[in-house]
Amino acid sequence: MISKLNIDSAQYVSAEIYGEVQNISIKCMVDGKERSVPISEGNSDYDEIVRQVAAGTLTIADAD
Repeated sequence: MISKLNIDSAQYVSAEIYGEVQNISIKCMVDGKERSVPISEGNSDYDEIVRQVAAGTLTIADAD
């Protein structure tokens, strides 16, 4: 769970699904460790990322 931890960076991860490229998760660096967070409301890690983005303290980079 990422809540209340320092998220150093975040980047979308995308995949082609049924011929359409979609963001499927967010790759995060938290205290020097990489984590993958699914894009799913109700997931506490995802909700914390959304909260930090709304607060202006985190920006999610586009997928490569």
